[in-house]
Amino acid sequence: MYSDKVMDHFQHPRNVGVIENADGVGTVGNPVCGDVMKMYLKIDNDVIVDIKFKTFGCASAIATSSMATEMIKGKTVDEALELTNKAVAEALDGLPPVKMHCSILAEEAVKSAIEDYKNKQK
Repeated sequence: MYSDKVMDHFQHPRNVGVIENADGVGTVGNPVCGDVMKMYLKIDNDVIVDIKFKTFGCASAIATSSMATEMIKGKTVDEALELTNKAVAEALDGLPPVKMHCSILAEEAVKSAIEDYKNKQK
């Protein structure tokens, strides 16, 4: 059902944790499945220098959170905004159709944290 990459990111998630005094924080959830993701960004000179997440959810929710953080760490804010749920799913060698909503949550969590960062810059 799950690819080896999904299982690896589920069993050994990258960038788990909290960033104190984060420059941007985004929280998203899906009330239907109960998954909740929280992303924390540390940004220096418009580059994401650190990113952490806390996810309450299924294997796919944890794996997509982990992969999304890996995909945008070191990128500029504008580059990170181009992240799509499809790219996250493809990087994990696919997700079961009933779990694609997890990749959507990962994309939304990243964008929510960036939106929070941009609002704080105003």
